[in-house]
Amino acid sequence: MRFATQLFVCVTLVMFTAEVDGQDKTKTLPPAPKGFDAKRDGIERGKMETLEYESKVSGGKRKMAVYTPPGYAKAKKYPVLYLLHGIGGDHNEWPKGGVPNIILDNLIADKKAVPMIIAMPNGRASGGPSNNKAVNAMQDFGAFDKNLLGDVIPYIETNYSVQADREHRALAGLSMGGGQSLNFGLSNLDTFAWVGGFSSAPNTKQPASLIKDHAEAAKKLKLLYVACGDKDSLFKISQGVHNMLEEKKVPHIWNVIPGGQHDFNVWKNDLYVFSQMIFKEKK
Repeated sequence: MRFATQLFVCVTLVMFTAEVDGQDKTKTLPPAPKGFDAKRDGIERGKMETLEYESKVSGGKRKMAVYTPPGYAKAKKYPVLYLLHGIGGDHNEWPKGGVPNIILDNLIADKKAVPMIIAMPNGRASGGPSNNKAVNAMQDFGAFDKNLLGDVIPYIETNYSVQADREHRALAGLSMGGGQSLNFGLSNLDTFAWVGGFSSAPNTKQPASLIKDHAEAAKKLKLLYVACGDKDSLFKISQGVHNMLEEKKVPHIWNVIPGGQHDFNVWKNDLYVFSQMIFKEKK
């Protein structure tokens, strides 16, 4: 699928392909409006907190940021988005740079997103700070699936009121976290039904090895979202994933952001788009 070059002036056009009745269709989704990431007066707000939990997988205490939606109550059960950071970040990267609490508060107030919990763990297997050695960092990120499945999800499902099944778990991330989301999400289709890779980094597996059974993925995935700015030096990684998915007929959204680079201007827009689609039944 080829996309025409479009002018990028304060707005972003979201282009995607989706398989409908066996044919690829191209549509344009509304861009994130001005002020989508700004704190709004007169609405209910959720809560952002940082907590520590004990890791049974790698040992020691680890940190995680958790957003609970406005009106969170134990009497109700919520879906969970597991949101992963990039190579130089930790559990604070999304709260500081991506303001997911503000974006979701606004969307929930406008009834555009399902009230959800967002868990933002430190995405390194070691639980330590950023490692400047790229090889070591990628190995640390690559082994995080055991922590995610063995520590993070069980902790959230034990300590928060959640719907604990695959249809109510989403996995997404930016850059290195986008690569993790594609690697881990597509390898664990019995755990996640919604997967998003935002400007995925080089830790992404080769496209041919991301999915073992394409027919199974097409059946089980409720949403597979692959996105990148067309001015991002890593654009070809996401494009390669899209090309593979299109060839293998795995339905997905391919979001090309004209003029978009490797930064939070892109990733906040991705979160705005992705969070409105997850945990909803297709119409």
